[in-house]
Amino acid sequence: MATKTNDYKSESIFQRRVRNFKKIKRAYYSLIIIVSLYLLSFLAPLLVNNKALAVHYNGSTYFPAIGDLFWESIPVQYHDASFFGQTAQGEANYRELKKQYAQENKGNWVVMPFYPYSPNEVLLGEVSQPPTKPDNKHWFGTDNRGRDVLARVVYGFQISITFALLLTFFSYLLGTIIGACLGYFGGKLDIFGMRFIEVFAFVPVMFLIMILSSFMKPSIIKLVALLTIFGGWISITYFIRGEYLREKSKEYTAAAIAMGASDFSIMFKHILPNALTPIITFAPFSIISNITALLSLDFLGFGLRPPTPSWGELINQGMGEDISFWWLIVTPLVMMFFTLLTITFIGEGVRQAFDPREYARLQ
Repeated sequence: MATKTNDYKSESIFQRRVRNFKKIKRAYYSLIIIVSLYLLSFLAPLLVNNKALAVHYNGSTYFPAIGDLFWESIPVQYHDASFFGQTAQGEANYRELKKQYAQENKGNWVVMPFYPYSPNEVLLGEVSQPPTKPDNKHWFGTDNRGRDVLARVVYGFQISITFALLLTFFSYLLGTIIGACLGYFGGKLDIFGMRFIEVFAFVPVMFLIMILSSFMKPSIIKLVALLTIFGGWISITYFIRGEYLREKSKEYTAAAIAMGASDFSIMFKHILPNALTPIITFAPFSIISNITALLSLDFLGFGLRPPTPSWGELINQGMGEDISFWWLIVTPLVMMFFTLLTITFIGEGVRQAFDPREYARLQ
């Protein structure tokens, strides 16, 4: 009689932790929401933009939001700045073009994005005495330069998350390498390395960044590089060093050494996979800290250079103007609160799923 084969496959500790994380619904759904919104933000030019998705003119169709073929192909008479109210940079006003085509009724048409305003478009020709209150056209109003607040908040979300992810990645990469070397090799390297880190940790990072920003034009890459070099790596270095000090005394490390594995192989192929808990656990909270750092720098005027959409810059406008311009403060603060809240839920879920006490129960 044939016996049934046992198809049961043992579950690793990491797989069990992922399964435990999915059981924490608040954290799991928060992860889905924030990842979905971040991926959706890359489609912002097709959803929130002052460029048309499609323009049909005299039997031909153009796609300005995807490419700039419209300017190269449309006849000269449609480049009249006074008629279209186009900007100083020579960008056509597709909203007015849509109205004109509808009035002419000659078979030409324009399809605009869902929200037909861009973050850097100055709407002085459409709004009077900015900033203006929220209305049916500008749902969250305009700022003191006549730019749509909702558009700036949407694009600011993508910039904030991208900045935080880049800073977290490079800080953790550098901190992991330094912490691994200190913990694995130990000895004088560890002693002098820790003394250097302790001294370096007292450097006032934000104050230093403000000084450097005063005579340079910071971009996302420059800010990420500065914050990574001047302290972003320190906190994770402590945790990784501790993990390597603990893991290098384990039997699997001694077995790898006995088999003649190189130091690089032992550090990053054997020990590192078992030392990822602090990296995974603290990454969401690091992202929160990095978003707050960017917002603080932008609020103080030492962050990303204008006209980059920024939550901090909008809050600065609201704080600097009359308090009646409440939408300049409330809109970015609500968006920031929602973002930080969802990431906090994710961080709490990850910490609970990767709890060492849970690991001990699984032995």
